[in-house]
Amino acid sequence: MAKNGTEYEPTFTDDDDEESEELQDWNDWDAKEEEEEEGPDFLCFFCDFRYSSCDDFFDHCSSTHHFDFRAIRKALGLNFYGSFKLINFVRSQVVENRCWSCGLTCQSNQDLQNHLHETVNFKDVTPLWDNDEYLKPFLQDDSVLYSFGEDEEGEDDYTAVVDKEELMSDLRHFEEICIDHDIHVEKIAIDFDTSYESGKSNVASSSNGYSNNEDSPGKVTINGMDSGEHVESAGRKTKENKLRAYIPNHGSKDVKNINDDYFGAYSSFGIHREMISDKVRMDAYRQAILKNPSLLKSAVVMDVGCGTGILSLFAAQAGASKVFAVEASEKMAAVATQIAKDNGLLWSNSPGDSTNHGTGVIEVVQGMVEELDKSRLIQPHSVDVLVSEWMGYCLLYETMLSSVLFARDQWLKPGGAILPDTATIFVAGFGKGATSLPFWENVYGFNMSCVGKELFEGASKIPFVDSVDDHGLVTSAAVLQSFDLVTMKPDEVDFTANVELEPNLGGAAGSLTDLKSETTWCFGVVLWFETGFTSRFCKEMPAVLSTSPYTPKTHWLQTILTFKEPIAVTSGKSNIDKSAAVGTEACPAVRIPLRISIARASQHRNIDISLETAGVDAHSRKRNWPVQIFNLG
Repeated sequence: MAKNGTEYEPTFTDDDDEESEELQDWNDWDAKEEEEEEGPDFLCFFCDFRYSSCDDFFDHCSSTHHFDFRAIRKALGLNFYGSFKLINFVRSQVVENRCWSCGLTCQSNQDLQNHLHETVNFKDVTPLWDNDEYLKPFLQDDSVLYSFGEDEEGEDDYTAVVDKEELMSDLRHFEEICIDHDIHVEKIAIDFDTSYESGKSNVASSSNGYSNNEDSPGKVTINGMDSGEHVESAGRKTKENKLRAYIPNHGSKDVKNINDDYFGAYSSFGIHREMISDKVRMDAYRQAILKNPSLLKSAVVMDVGCGTGILSLFAAQAGASKVFAVEASEKMAAVATQIAKDNGLLWSNSPGDSTNHGTGVIEVVQGMVEELDKSRLIQPHSVDVLVSEWMGYCLLYETMLSSVLFARDQWLKPGGAILPDTATIFVAGFGKGATSLPFWENVYGFNMSCVGKELFEGASKIPFVDSVDDHGLVTSAAVLQSFDLVTMKPDEVDFTANVELEPNLGGAAGSLTDLKSETTWCFGVVLWFETGFTSRFCKEMPAVLSTSPYTPKTHWLQTILTFKEPIAVTSGKSNIDKSAAVGTEACPAVRIPLRISIARASQHRNIDISLETAGVDAHSRKRNWPVQIFNLG
């Protein structure tokens, strides 16, 4: 259901040529000398002291303020992200004159310094900073954030070497994902007060920064209440609590404006023509709906985000007894109503309405699916089949999956069917042939490769949506994440996954057998998805909708994340230079471990993607590259 509202300047082509060109020396990629900068300045968490050494800074915090950062990291096994969150959490508490470990609010900063004490049990306070809000730097240009791990390389397989300019530039854009800082600080105060009045902590452990417990900060409100809110009726609060599990708590005005723009964009007939013209898309849905009569015959169907109503028309054609076509765009709801009427399929509650002909099973409901329960038009748990084409670029862009899960929990009968019922994200590495670099190397006999390199550098800062041919892939494909739409929880839309890519040079190096020819360059990774209409519900004829580079092109294309520098990879066991850095031509990698996180962004309907990349050579030596953060929106 991806739209063209997001503009990209594609850098990538469908060049089918095999990567038979000689390898270029990319080792001088960063050969340009950078201007010297002044040394780092480390500001104490708790007082005004400043230090030029990170070690001196942490020694001071430990000896003077009873905050032993190294001991906390070790005791809790904090990785890069966990440590990053802890630093920002502590700074946010000190600004409020609040003790980071017990939650006591002091009258002044001096009172706070006098109060600070050793922490008895670190695990009791861990959940308070285990929230993706604290991935946003609290203090601008905080030197601690890019220096705390510089002496610990190798402790964490996936901890990247941190570069100041790259990391701070990226993370300024990776703002709080869950809730506003002010609200969260107030919520923490309430948690602490409640915890210590009862003699124990109420804060439940979180997973991946999001809480599965109603009493924890995150995307789910506390017993249905925001901080500072008075207790209201239990019924209303339960409903609000349930709803907020599906929709990140952004500012209401911002969400409304973004939703208005989003649904307004889908009022363009050009977008609907593009989606309806996507043969892969339409064939999969048509097969799943029309070729499984035991599923659709006499069923009550809900179509979430119906657009023109094409899937609702298929459902009516398949013999559904009633189809609720839900559409938030006022214009498209009117269009879907007219289309259903013109085809004699519009439901009418007026028996004497002579304008309604045919079976009349489609009822178009205008509004967001999260707000339909206010109208009481659809009874809870009354739907047999829930169908939706909710997928965006990289599967999760537009975050419409949350709406589908809300509809599932609100209206689907126990044991009811969801179409599609599975979704999987895949990842693979791409080579030079999938970029525009070959084009610029020979323009009517002239070398313009400097243009290609500049485009490559720019591509490493933003994700691109474009088509990648399978011949451009230089590694095996791996499953990044799988979703079961029948059982998954709303907060599982955000995830972190570890995968490992291995060189697959059949397409890139052809049948050449000499060892040098088996080395090529991996320039980044490609993400795509598949959705399944499995035999769990489609018993007569299952179907698969794939956006893979190996299958016919769809309007979703693929999502491309470009490395900051290419990585040399090999499938052979050639002699390597152990003195050379892993990932260079002299010491190519035989494996590329990745850790990729995808989460709903602070900008409603956008997603943030973080990419941690490493290379491992034939002797198991490992090299990490700086983390990259992309925003798809």
